[in-house]
Formats: sequence, structure tokens, C-alpha cells
Amino acid sequence: MATATTHNTLSDEIWNTTGAGLWVKRAVMVILGIALLAVAAKIRVPLPYSPVPLTLGTFAVLTLGAAYGPRMGLTTIIGYMLVGALGFDVFAKSSAELNGLEYMTGSTGGYLLGFVLATLALGFAARRGWDRNVVSMAGVMFVGTALIYVPGAAWLSHLYGFDAGTAFAKGVAPFLMVDAIKLALAAMLVPAVWKLVGKARA
Repeated sequence: MATATTHNTLSDEIWNTTGAGLWVKRAVMVILGIALLAVAAKIRVPLPYSPVPLTLGTFAVLTLGAAYGPRMGLTTIIGYMLVGALGFDVFAKSSAELNGLEYMTGSTGGYLLGFVLATLALGFAARRGWDRNVVSMAGVMFVGTALIYVPGAAWLSHLYGFDAGTAFAKGVAPFLMVDAIKLALAAMLVPAVWKLVGKARA
């Protein structure tokens, strides 16, 4: 009997393989995930009232975590961090002049930590089957978004000496409306893909 934590993820269903093929699948999925995160980070809008730009990074992180599950999701996000730490231009504001660990400990450092936490949260939720319903997925996406905001705002407070109100105003408030839209889209996208998978297998 399956337990509450053994549901398949989308990646399990879409590309179901075993043996040597499983390792090929994992490698390909991790590489594709890292590429997706890098592209999403570069789709950005600078905000004059915040040191952190608006990007599609949160959308990519939340969706990837739900689709990949905790293990492959964590491998992917850690791989993304390692690629960035080596100096490759994969983060929102990284460049030839500012990259690697220097960038990662700058204004977006807390959000990068939040990406790891959110990926794990979404991955474990997917293993419990919470990614197959829009309502439960929206709730999990909300938690995942909060897990990105909290360390992000806390790090800004530490870095710039902000009080809690200023950290919220600069590190959370500017993103609330757009992230709510991204959260809603991601919450609808994952269950919709599940329905397509179900129809394809029917």
C-alpha cells in the first residue's frame, strides 16, 4: 500500500525509466532544470525602490520543486548554486564584474537560500500528492513563496542594517502583487499538466 509520502512526481510520470536509463534521465533533468533557473533569473525588471530585481526565478523554483520532487529538486537547485558559485553568469544581477560567492553573499543571498527551502517544501508536497489539486497546490505555493521571502528580507536587514519594517518594504512588498500572479499561474499549471498526463495514459 502506498503511503502519504510515496506519490509519483510529474517527472516520474512523464519520463518513467529504470536502470541505466534512470541515471541518464536524472542527469538530463538536472541540466535542464539548471538551464531553466538561469534563464528565468535573467528575465528581470529592475526596481528603483529595492536592491533586488523582479524576476521569474520564484516561478521557476516553485514549479520545478513540484515537478521534480525533493531529491532531484534539491540536486538541481544545489547544482544551480554551484554553477553560480564557480562564476558563471546564472543569477539575476550577476555579471563579468560581479559573480560567484561575492554575488551570492550580496543583496539576493537570502533569496537564494530561500530557493533551496522552497524547492524542498514543494518537492515533499508533491510526494504527498498535493500538486494534483489547484487549491492544495496554491497553499503549498504560498508556503514556498514565504520560505523565499523570509530569509531574503532577513538577509537584507542584516546586510544593510534595515529594521523589520524597512526590510519588508524593500524585500517583500515590491514583489507581492506580481508574485501572487506567478503563484496562481504555477498553482494552476502543475495540476493542469497532471490532467494532461492522465488523459495521455487513459
